[in-house]
Amino acid sequence: MTNIKSKSQSQSDEAEGPDGGWGWVLVVAMFVSSSLVFGLMRSLGIFFVEFVQYFEESAQAISWISSTGLAAQQFFSPLAAALCNAYNPRVVVMTGGFLAGLGLTLASQSTCLVHLYLTMGVISGFGWGMVFTPMVATVMANFTRRRALALGLGFSSIGLSSFAFNPLFQLLVEMYAWRGALLILGALSLNIVPCGALIRPQRRSKAPAKVDSETKSCASMLRRIASYLELSLLTERPYLTYTLGVTLFNVGYFVPYFHLVAHSRQVGFSEYQAAFVMSAAGASDILGRVVSGWFSDLGHFRVVHLLTLWTGLAGVFIMLLPVSSMSGSYAALMVISLLYGFCSGALTSVVFAVVPMIVGVERTMGALGLLQLIESGAGLLGTPLSGFLKDVTGNYIASFMVAGSFLVLGMLTMTTLPRFFSCTDPPPPQRRSLDAKEKVLDLELEQMNSSPSDKKHTVESNDPANPKLC
Repeated sequence: MTNIKSKSQSQSDEAEGPDGGWGWVLVVAMFVSSSLVFGLMRSLGIFFVEFVQYFEESAQAISWISSTGLAAQQFFSPLAAALCNAYNPRVVVMTGGFLAGLGLTLASQSTCLVHLYLTMGVISGFGWGMVFTPMVATVMANFTRRRALALGLGFSSIGLSSFAFNPLFQLLVEMYAWRGALLILGALSLNIVPCGALIRPQRRSKAPAKVDSETKSCASMLRRIASYLELSLLTERPYLTYTLGVTLFNVGYFVPYFHLVAHSRQVGFSEYQAAFVMSAAGASDILGRVVSGWFSDLGHFRVVHLLTLWTGLAGVFIMLLPVSSMSGSYAALMVISLLYGFCSGALTSVVFAVVPMIVGVERTMGALGLLQLIESGAGLLGTPLSGFLKDVTGNYIASFMVAGSFLVLGMLTMTTLPRFFSCTDPPPPQRRSLDAKEKVLDLELEQMNSSPSDKKHTVESNDPANPKLC
């Protein structure tokens, strides 16, 4: 009787999924790589002022540098997800780390804005896209009950690096100018490569090789690409609604990280005071990520409800950022920055934890890739729109107001998800393994390439009215 109970217990644990082990090592790898992707991206506002003075361009033109990098990171995420599904996440992440470092190194030799668009924007953005999605999906695949906490701990490095990088980058710019600082950042980004090496290779089915050797038609290739990209998700309403909500608040989410330093200097604060505002927001960001991940795993509230709460509060505090500094009070600006940092960090711990609940764990990699692709347009629009409003109005008040309103609009979109106002989560989607997908693809491809006589023979053999004697 005891053996039966222990066997059923082990089967239930196996069905539920892993919850730690080597996954904690991957959390550490995600901690480091996230700091060198989004932590670095958040701290590029230090270079914003330097680029405006050196190239003598408008704020809108300079904003396209960071916007291009963010959009490239999100645009190339589906490619990274497809490569991980087809081959090995370890190789993909290591390649992405190399490209991220290469782009920043080349950017240090730029002589015009176009060079920065191509290096910091396209090349580094491509590398960031090949790092972020595979790392997040790999960590989520290694946790079940503690998934939000694991993501919160992994993402907490973004706030920690924002706290440390802003004054560090300011110091590097003063000591080595912006070219030397970018060269050092390129060397730091190469540390993503050993983080990717910690990902264990996945055991994959040999079915794809068999199909490729037997059939090389265009139809089979398109079917396989669609399978790796999880394009069927684009026909499911819950996923589309969730993607629309994330895309809307992504328009304004990154605006403070690129323009808050410039806004603080414009209203009269010193360079280090402006940099410390972002550092303080980064410190509260760390606390928000960990607290949000821990609290959501307690199960008192649905994760999607917590996501809408943190998103709405972050939008409100973004709109209050310029208001708090209109009186010239540094303390008021610091308080609002701390509150904004906490809420922005809290929402990032749960925004990706909702994805497996909507699409299932097996389709998380492709779902994250498509999500990043769709919201890449929002990332491309956000900071240039903010820079355009600054050029028109002469200050950043309208920029922050519009940015915060996009987060509120995204929160309202989330409320239209199916069964959003229910107190319990809907049943998880039907699980479908990659091997099952491959078997279906093999069967379809065999039917496509079989002769009519073979099809007829198959139908007759499966017909109950024509029994086959043994």
